[in-house]
Formats: sequence, C-alpha cells, structure tokens
Amino acid sequence: MNAKERWTDFREFLGDVKKEATKVAWPAKDEVIGTTTVVVVTTVLVGVYLFVIDAMITPIMNKLFTAFGG
Repeated sequence: MNAKERWTDFREFLGDVKKEATKVAWPAKDEVIGTTTVVVVTTVLVGVYLFVIDAMITPIMNKLFTAFGG
C-alpha cells in the first residue's frame, strides 16, 4: 500500500469517525457536574478512610517490628 492509498484510507477513516461522533448521545451539563461531584466526593471519602486506617495500623506495626527486632 503506497502513501497515497494510506492517506485516502486515513481521510476516509476520519470521515467515518466524524459521522459516528454525531450519533453519540452526549450527557447534559448538569449530568456531567453531578457525576463528577459523586466521583470527587467518593474519592475524598475513600482517601480519608484509608488515611485513618493507616494511622491506626502504623503504630501497631511499629511496635511489632520493634518487638521482633525489625
């Protein structure tokens, strides 16, 4: 396949992509804001949870390492 055929195929591909993109049901602004808010809040809550668990386990692990010569 030479360069001209590849370029023609590529342009055809881009045309197909453009056609398919018009068929996509894009979410409304409110929906995007709502789902993004859920993701950010969930991420923060999981981060805080993991921080608390880590803060509780770290002293215990340090005592175990100290007790067993680590």
